[in-house]
Amino acid sequence: MARLAQTAGLTDVQQEILSTVRDFVDKEIIPVATELEHRDEYPQQIVDGLKELGLFGLMIPEEYGGLGESLLTYALCVEEIARGWMSVSGIINTHFIVAYMLKQHGTQEQKDHFLPRMAAGDIRGAFSMSEPGLGSDVSAITSKAVRDGDEYVLNGQKMWLTNGGTSSLVAVLVRSDEGLPEGTAPHKSMTTFLIEKEPGFGEVRPGLTIPGKIEKMGYKGVDTTELIMDGLRLPADRVLGGVTGRGFYQMMDGVEVGRVNVAARGCGVAQRAFELGVQYAQQRHTFGKPIAQHQAIQFKLAEMATKVEAAHAMMVNAARKKDSGERNDLEAGMAKYLASEYCKEVVEDSFRIHGGYGFSKEYEIERLYREAPMLLIGEGTAEIQKMIIGRRLLEEYRFQG
Repeated sequence: MARLAQTAGLTDVQQEILSTVRDFVDKEIIPVATELEHRDEYPQQIVDGLKELGLFGLMIPEEYGGLGESLLTYALCVEEIARGWMSVSGIINTHFIVAYMLKQHGTQEQKDHFLPRMAAGDIRGAFSMSEPGLGSDVSAITSKAVRDGDEYVLNGQKMWLTNGGTSSLVAVLVRSDEGLPEGTAPHKSMTTFLIEKEPGFGEVRPGLTIPGKIEKMGYKGVDTTELIMDGLRLPADRVLGGVTGRGFYQMMDGVEVGRVNVAARGCGVAQRAFELGVQYAQQRHTFGKPIAQHQAIQFKLAEMATKVEAAHAMMVNAARKKDSGERNDLEAGMAKYLASEYCKEVVEDSFRIHGGYGFSKEYEIERLYREAPMLLIGEGTAEIQKMIIGRRLLEEYRFQG
């Protein structure tokens, strides 16, 4: 079962981490994932296990109590976790985007204050860009921060926060154009604020409300919420990096990490769908032989396995590019686009191999069939990825005539 999606050039430490995570997934996640998902139950015991393994500090530098590992190591761990249950990978994804943004852009005081507790898993992170009428147009953000002495007052409604209820730290992107010249570009008038809050729902601090979980088709267990700011007061030292107007760039840097994560999730779900399909095809008999011996099924398995391999290779390339310090928006966009599309196709082919049983909630493929569509829209739709890819290609291949 481990023949596909192998990664060359890993260190002994990376291999040991991945082996530990895979063992945890096989023993602690896969056996309970479908039952918890059907109940839409937060996987507290699994999260506690990940905390014990130190995964909440995987990419946080050692000086702050983390493991100081690379984005590649993190992405490969996400791939393994998503293979078990995609919702669990979502719980750590938003946490790491916020931790990454703090590491890259935070003031020293912010790093010292937040990163050690994030590495220990005592603080869980969430981040928020989207709004009810926003979609992919980040420049249309209407939530606003206004300076009032040594504080900022925030008002507005945010949407689609993964970990919105269970998190205790939220990085929120809002407009902060007060005092800027007329005609300032929208992306230069946005600021990221760090909001500390109590986990839970309702009014979690004065001026901040998490109304409740949004009911979803799939991606259950993990909470997805709105966030309402109504006169929320924050001290000026909770501006990420200490300077306003840099929020858009900070968020886009974090989203590049998020896109690699979504690609890794797509790889993990696709790999599990292939495992389920190839296993079922050897157990199910028609016309006197296992359906795996029918050419039509072998063709499907061949296509599925090739897609799993291709998506994994692109995801690894995007992670390694980011780790090298180079710009990786092209590679991350390609990896996210390909992995999410291939994931949908591999899951659907596995669903078809299962026949009528794939429609039954007793079979794991039914859960994967509802989970895969989220990857098509999370961290930017396929159309957004194509725009990013197209623009970057035109930069790289500019015609000189």
